[in-house]
Order: sequence, then structure tokens, then C-alpha cells
Amino acid sequence: MRGYFTAVLMTVAILGVTVQGQRQVFPGSGQFPFSAATKADGLIYVAGTLATTGDIKAQTKSVLDQISQTLTKAGSSLSMAVAAHVYVKNAADAAGMTEVWRQTWPKDAPARTTVVSDFVVPGALVEISMVAVPTGGERVIVTPAGWSTANPYSNAIRSGDSLFLSGLVARGAKDNQPIEGDMTTQVNAIMANAEELLKAAGFGFEHVVANRVYITDGAQFQEMNKAYVTRFTKDPPARATVIVGLPGPTYKVEITMTANRKPKQAFTTPAADGTPGKPSPTLSAAIKVGNRLYLSGLLGNNATNKGDMEAQTKELMARVGRTLTAGGFGWADLVDGIVYITDIANFPAMNTGYRSVISKDFPARATVKAGLVGADGLVEIMFVASK
Repeated sequence: MRGYFTAVLMTVAILGVTVQGQRQVFPGSGQFPFSAATKADGLIYVAGTLATTGDIKAQTKSVLDQISQTLTKAGSSLSMAVAAHVYVKNAADAAGMTEVWRQTWPKDAPARTTVVSDFVVPGALVEISMVAVPTGGERVIVTPAGWSTANPYSNAIRSGDSLFLSGLVARGAKDNQPIEGDMTTQVNAIMANAEELLKAAGFGFEHVVANRVYITDGAQFQEMNKAYVTRFTKDPPARATVIVGLPGPTYKVEITMTANRKPKQAFTTPAADGTPGKPSPTLSAAIKVGNRLYLSGLLGNNATNKGDMEAQTKELMARVGRTLTAGGFGWADLVDGIVYITDIANFPAMNTGYRSVISKDFPARATVKAGLVGADGLVEIMFVASK
């Protein structure tokens, strides 16, 4: 548990900011087990932020104002944001959200992923999480020659050795028009665009360290996998795949990639008895690159905890713990997380299991409703650790 590390790490609280080694934690309201933001290794991770009053435009403005205040405390600003995940409750609200987005960033907006989901706070219409670099840090917009610039986000942003791509859907890069077709066709279109973006930034598929894959139909998971794995033949990125809605009616899949040019190392999750885990051909349990460890989305369902959210969360966190240890990291190094739950009613039970392992100085976190591709799974969590 995080509490075990306090004597060693000499945690110091200064003006509400907890400093552990090189990691800074900016506390949230205290009601939920996540921090408003964390800062480590040149990046600032902002938790999923919501509002509960007004229409989609009012809520989007409120959320961005809250994030702006958080980033200011962390030594940054909205102008230094490099990547954002936007979750809207209703696909029809994407246009209103984007109108406010364009007003906030008339140009050089962060890379962005937008999916349709539901939230644990009643009345919320939008939730946004973000990654930013500190004021004065490097922030380079990447746009391949001839690509459309009509979208309200940057296609990719590079900061140092890190590259953050927007969520890619099957769309023509030059004419910005949807590419219709089956799952294989759409994944291939996404990968072709990703290859161009990576190349324009001086990267390749071998540098991709973590992916979030959103599909609209769980029955097409295997078809997605068959097209996906052809691009990642060695040490595949950490990955989470969930079932959500997408704003465009023709889109079947959206993929968000994070890449890093430093040498990377793949890890598998050891078994509970300490024996080596079995590598997966489609994803690595974790990818270590530089001072960061990107963990795949992990589940905790087994033969004994079907239907028990608290038990599944505790088992999931045990697997996270073994993965962190394998990569040379610990609980105190977690900086960001995304929690996918299948039923909002299970949110308190998930938090109980979560708090049993992480009791203070929480990583930033977003929690949204999504379908899972793992049978009987109730929760999946994807983490980033940094030290």
C-alpha cells in the first residue's frame, strides 16, 4: 500500500501539494480517490474533470476553466496541453462541446480523442482528462504535408521524445472525409494515417508504447485484433480495448496512440505464485520507456468473483502491483489512470477495492462507463507510472 512507502519517501506536504521524490500530487476535493493532477518526468496529468449544471456548452466551459486553474497550480496552462480525452454523454453534444473547444484554442489545440460514454456524477454531460507540459516546455505541432487542418485539434504533438496522437478514426487525412467499410478496412485506414503521422514526427510503429482502442461493437473485437497486430509484431504497446459510442455514425473504431523514441522494454504480469506470466501476441502487460511505465488495461475477474465488483477490483489491483514490481516501479509511482466500469451503480464498490491498495496521494484518474471485451469483467483499469 502507498502508506508503506511514507517512511522511505519522506513525503512532504507544501501548500497542499504532496512531493514524493520527483512526483508532485495536486489534491482534489477529497471526496473521490484521485488527485486533481500529478506532475512527474516533465508531464502534468490532469484527472477527469466534470461539471453538473447547464447545457453542454456551459459544462464544457466550466470543465475547461477548472482544468485551467489546476494547470496554473501545476505550473502550466491550457496553451501547454498536449493531449486530451473528451467523453460526452450524448453523441449529439459533440458539436456544442467542439464550439467551446474552438473558442478556447483558436489554433494549435491539443491532440484530442472524443468518445461517447456515461459518468458517475449525475447531471454531467462531459468529462475531460488532459496531459500537459510545464510552461516553457517543448510543444511541437505535427502535421504531415497536405493533411487537412479543419479539425478542432492537432493531429499530433511532440514534446521531447514523447509523441501524443489524436484519436484516429477511418477518415481521409487530406479530404477529411469518413472512410466507410468493415472493421478491417477502418483499422487499416487508421494505421495508414498513424504511419504518416509517426513518420512526420520522426517516429515509427516500433516507438508506440501505449494505445487506447475504442470499438462500438464487442462482436468485432477479434476482427479488429487481426488487423491491429500486423503493425505491432515485436513488444506490442500496452493497450486497453473497450466498447463505447463514437460521435460519427459510420465509425466502428477509434485508436489513440502514445509514442516515445527512447529504448523500450516489455513486461508480462507475473502469476500470483511468482512464476513468469504468459506474453500476449496483441499487447504487452507493461512497456517501460525512460522513467515511465505504461500498463495495459488489466481486469480482475476470475472463477470465484463473478459479479463482485469489490473483489474484482482487489484482484485487478493485485495484478497491477505485480506488474509494477516486474517493471521496477511501486504504487507511489502511479501518476495517471483510466477506470472503465460496466455499471455506474458499482462505482462505490470499485472505489472500496481501489482504496484498499491506494489510500492517499492518489494518481490522477478518470472513471467512465464502458463495455469490456473480457468475459464477466466488471472493471478495467489502465495506469501510467513515472519516476
